[in-house]
Amino acid sequence: MVDYSETGLGQETAYSDQYDASLLQPIARSKARQHAQGVSLPFVGCDVWTAFEVSWLNAEGLPQVAIGEFSFPCTSDSIIESKSFKLYLNSIIQTSYDSKHSVVELLTHDLSTACGAPVDVILYELAEYAGFYVISEPQGSCLDQRSVSIDCYHPDNTLLSTSPENEVTETLYSHLLKTNCPVTDQPDWASLYITYSGPQIDADGLLKYIVSYRQHQDFHEQCVEQIFSDIMLRCSPSELSVYARYMRRGGLDINPFRSTSRTIPPALRQVRQ
Repeated sequence: MVDYSETGLGQETAYSDQYDASLLQPIARSKARQHAQGVSLPFVGCDVWTAFEVSWLNAEGLPQVAIGEFSFPCTSDSIIESKSFKLYLNSIIQTSYDSKHSVVELLTHDLSTACGAPVDVILYELAEYAGFYVISEPQGSCLDQRSVSIDCYHPDNTLLSTSPENEVTETLYSHLLKTNCPVTDQPDWASLYITYSGPQIDADGLLKYIVSYRQHQDFHEQCVEQIFSDIMLRCSPSELSVYARYMRRGGLDINPFRSTSRTIPPALRQVRQ
């Protein structure tokens, strides 16, 4: 397993209620990726973070609240360690800004600097967000009620197989993805959405493969990249998108999206989010 002991996870925390960009802790993506230096990535995509506990003071000292959405390109040098992101957002709670636009500019600058690539930042008014995101599921087939026998709880890509005689385009999804924090071993819960074109993937095997992550330890982004790479290796789709919607912790959720095409992830929230 990759060593992440240098992160702030699992360590005593000093909280600040005044702006402090130094709280952000980048972790190089190359630390966990298996691709050799200089080799192009087999996917494109982004990590969409949603922050439900964003607040600051306006010029008159009145608290303002918003829901933040942050899109980090998967080509950035680093991810941001999630605990440090929460501490950073908390550091603006008692800091005064003259407008929401000023806060967006600040967050954009700090996060882009920390991860090494431009980050898109949107701060939604609460009513605006409620109207934009409706709890829904994509058109597709849920795997979770299939009758399968499972005894493997560590990733095993040999569980994946296809029916080469059947060429399909379909979306398969499951709410049974569970992984674990690589430092604290706390559970991370997610729904996984797989859209592909190519030889039909065996649904029972795919469900077993998804469940096989149940005791696996790694960050959300790396888990999704491994799932993408395993499906490409074992199933050879002509097109593939893998999207995980993880449950929030501390008011922050992380939703990695990896794809063979330059598309944006679907705008959805599911019932546990």
